[in-house]
This record gives sequence, structure tokens and C-alpha cells, in this order.
Amino acid sequence: MDAAIVIGGGFYGCCLALYLRAGGHRVVIIEREDVLLGRASLVNQARVHHGYHYPRSFVTAVRSAANFPRFALDFRHAVISDFSKVYAIARENSKVNAGQFYQFCRKIGAPIEEAQKKYASLFEAGSVEGIFSVKEFAFDAVRLREALLRRLRKEGVEIRFRTSAERIFQTREGNLSVVLEGGGSVDGGIVFAAAYAQLNVLLRASGLPPLPMKHEVTEVALVRHAPPLSGMGITVMDGPFFSTMPFPSRQAHSFTHVRYTPQGNWDDTQTPADPTRVLRDSQRKTACPQMMRDAIRFIPALRNSVHIGSLYEIKTVLLQNEDNDGRPILFRNDYSGLRGFGVVMGGKIDNIYDILAALGGLRDGAKALAPSGENWISRLFRGNDEQ
Repeated sequence: MDAAIVIGGGFYGCCLALYLRAGGHRVVIIEREDVLLGRASLVNQARVHHGYHYPRSFVTAVRSAANFPRFALDFRHAVISDFSKVYAIARENSKVNAGQFYQFCRKIGAPIEEAQKKYASLFEAGSVEGIFSVKEFAFDAVRLREALLRRLRKEGVEIRFRTSAERIFQTREGNLSVVLEGGGSVDGGIVFAAAYAQLNVLLRASGLPPLPMKHEVTEVALVRHAPPLSGMGITVMDGPFFSTMPFPSRQAHSFTHVRYTPQGNWDDTQTPADPTRVLRDSQRKTACPQMMRDAIRFIPALRNSVHIGSLYEIKTVLLQNEDNDGRPILFRNDYSGLRGFGVVMGGKIDNIYDILAALGGLRDGAKALAPSGENWISRLFRGNDEQ
């Protein structure tokens, strides 16, 4: 049987590999790092979205609200829910007001209620016009990694660590060949590229048209909050504001700011560059003091928070979503006419269901590429807490 090859061992790549394996394929994951889920899957806000973050992208919000309960159940071993979550709408410079935000949440079916006085008292008087208690969780990327690795090994998926895919081409026999950096290749009938920021590097090297992407060098600051903030997640929106969330894999909180988290960006269609090299060569000077200084205007108790370190990574978004902040999935099969070659990218971890639903509708000749139907997806993932 021809192999199904997945380029990228992040969360999406691992889930794709498991799904293809459930369809009866022999599966190989090609991962350039020495661990799974070691890059963008790890370095982010660790937020399981419920839709609150996207009042300017209704489709993204609706899909988040639909996927939230499934993700919380299927990956319950890695989901952290024992904290209070508050969203506040800034009185000035917000792109939505409190009334609009409340109605938006009701429309997408995301739980929302006016925050209790003990939460409202944390905010500087007059800084916000609405404070709401919501239902939003965090995930532990290390627990996800451990569970997925167990499952992949149990299912017999081959993982090639410290291996980079250099380019891909179609052989005369009609198979796909993935040329590896440093020599050698892996051939298969199906290849999916789930390499996130590195997608365009692979596409260009393969003589294929790049995707319209924007890349940012970003900083996720890690902080320790004093009570009562230590048991909370807080997001002030919607505009140049901030968010702090539990970051379970480091027993800390993440701290991000719309203005200060990005530390450089480029339009990959205009200025092609290898994101890994850009990140490696970037000056990693923390902007956490600026983040905190701005946030203290809203929540004075942040003065007692301590910056304990920062994580730096490349964030990639589709250019079409730069203004509306949407995070739809990108799923293209037979990319640029290359039969059997699929390209996958998503900006949110809980979008995995939308990708797998699309995959389940494809066929490899007369045979389904992977099992279709939501029951298959849930059955696949709910075994992830097996020891």
C-alpha cells in the first residue's frame, strides 16, 4: 500500500495522521524538530476558543462555538477549566461596544452573563463599559503531545524526527515524492503539508504557487499573577488591547497585547523569507513591560504580576483575514493540479474538526480517503486519554 505522508508534526499534522491511519493507510509523519507539537502548537495563548474572540468574523465565531464542546470532551485530559474567565469591552477605541458584544455572543450560542461585582471591582472605574463572565478553557500542549504520541505509536504511525521536507514532485508513475533535506526521499500516493509558517517555503521550492500569507514574529510573555488574578483569565477587547490566560504547560499565565506582541511582520507574497530563519535571527527583546504598563490602566492589580520569561514564535495568517481577524481553515486538495497533494493550515487548534470533516469527504480512487462522519472523529480522539 502506498504511504500517506504528513509534513509537519504539530497538532494538525498529528490529527491528520491518525485520521488517515483510521482509513487504513500506512502513514509517515515528517517533523523537522525532535518533538511533536513543539512550535506553533505550543507557543500560543493555549486558548480553547468558544467564539468570543471574533465579533468581527461571524463565521469563525460560529465554528468556534460549535467545536468548543467537542474539543473539551475529546481532549478532556489536556483541557483546563478550573478558572474564571472574564471579557471586558474597553470604553474607548473598541471596535464593538458592550451591547453589540452581548448580542453577538447570544447569537452564536456562547454563554455570557454580566460579571459578578468581585470581578468588576478589579477594573479601573470608567476604563471599560461592560464586563462579562463567559465559558472559555485553556489547554496543556504538553499533555496533548504526550497523548497524541501514545496514540500514534499505538496505531503504528511512523514518525521521522529531525527530518525536513525540502520539496515535493510527482513521479512518472503518478506517485508523489517528498525530497528530504540532506538527501533521500519518501514516496507515497498521498501527501498533506501541515507545516504552518513553513508552507510557502515548501511550495516555492516545489515550483508551486505560494499562499497569500502574512507572518509575524510574536512574543508570548509568561507571568505569575498574584491573587485574585491567579485564578482568572481576562481579555479586554476589541482593538489594541490585551489578554492573559492560564498557560498550563508552564504553570503560569500567558500575557499578550495586540500592539506589543507582534515584533515585526512581512507580507510573504511581496517579501518571501524563510520564517524559521527570520525567527532565529530576530532580536528577542521583551515588550512585556510595555504590555503591563498599558494593561495596568485597566486592571491596577497587574502591578503585582511578575514576568518570568517569554516564548517567541512565528504567527501566520491569511492576508484576506488581516482586517476582520477571522481564522478560517485553509484546506486545498490536489493543490495546483498536483494530484494527491493537500495543503492544510488553520489558526486555531479547535478548527481540527472542520479540516477532518473536509478530509472525510474525499476519495482515493474508489475508496474513501478517510472514514467520514462525526462519530469517527470523536471515536478517534476520545481514546487519547488511554494510558
